Amino acid sequence: MRLTLLENFRSMFYAPFYANTVLGSYEAEGLDVEVRMTPQLGKTLDAVVAGEAEMSWGGPMRLLYALDANPKSGAVAFCEIVGREPTLLVGRTPNAGFRMGDLAGKTVAIFTEAPTPWICLQHDLRLAGVDPASIRRSPAGTMEENAALLRAGKVEAIQVFEPMAQQLIDEGAGHLWYAAADRGPTSFTTLFTTRQYIERNPEAVLRMTRAMYRTLKWIHAHDGRELAQVVADYLPEIPQATLAACCNAYKALGLWSLSPVVDPAGFEWKRDAMFHGGEIHTRLAYEACIDPSFAAQAVRDDPPSI
Repeated sequence: MRLTLLENFRSMFYAPFYANTVLGSYEAEGLDVEVRMTPQLGKTLDAVVAGEAEMSWGGPMRLLYALDANPKSGAVAFCEIVGREPTLLVGRTPNAGFRMGDLAGKTVAIFTEAPTPWICLQHDLRLAGVDPASIRRSPAGTMEENAALLRAGKVEAIQVFEPMAQQLIDEGAGHLWYAAADRGPTSFTTLFTTRQYIERNPEAVLRMTRAMYRTLKWIHAHDGRELAQVVADYLPEIPQATLAACCNAYKALGLWSLSPVVDPAGFEWKRDAMFHGGEIHTRLAYEACIDPSFAAQAVRDDPPSI
């Protein structure tokens, strides 16, 4: 059973997708999966809706944008992989007792390669009673450029993913202030397809969900060093020891989901962050965005770890 799966961009928090290929999870479910990088960042879901691929992975934010703009687009998520947010707030000085109010009046370099981390941080601030406008944002830059600003003392904190946080900490140039995963469930990465594809190919959707579940089981049964060894060829720019440390750090934060079921609480937190931030105009219901039936069936099937 052949299908095309689109990758949005390469990042270590997407490790389960790379592990899927290396461990043979697709083959174990009778799938022949071609993984392709999307030609345009942030457009994987658009490509799936347009019929250019059968499935993609990415943040529910993209799904919410699509359905808010066109409820009849047919886009739908069916399997959760990253159930907590991987963004880390790294500060220039130690701040073990960090509170959201500490950011008021500070200069912060926000993550600009994708909008989700800033959308979520603004919601954290609002929930803590802090006006997001009280933060001074540095000019937009990449993670690498923002890290250089932190090293130079030009900003008080930056938003990053691993391995950048670990690298700054190892250098002594940064200190962990806040791991967004600690807020709890925040559906961050799911698999997407269309309801039309589900109607025509329900078996393929179930097999993909079972394959992901097999890999998630493997990840939770192995340590970060073993996961790093499996995905190292996908992330060759990260030293093996750093990659292992980052995998262990993300595992400790509960980043990767225990089951493929899209957590309603995590989905609703993300939706509300977008709604209250003015990114979408409709508080879309879980059922309008998610088809949970395949994940529920995979859990009942309880396939063995790969």
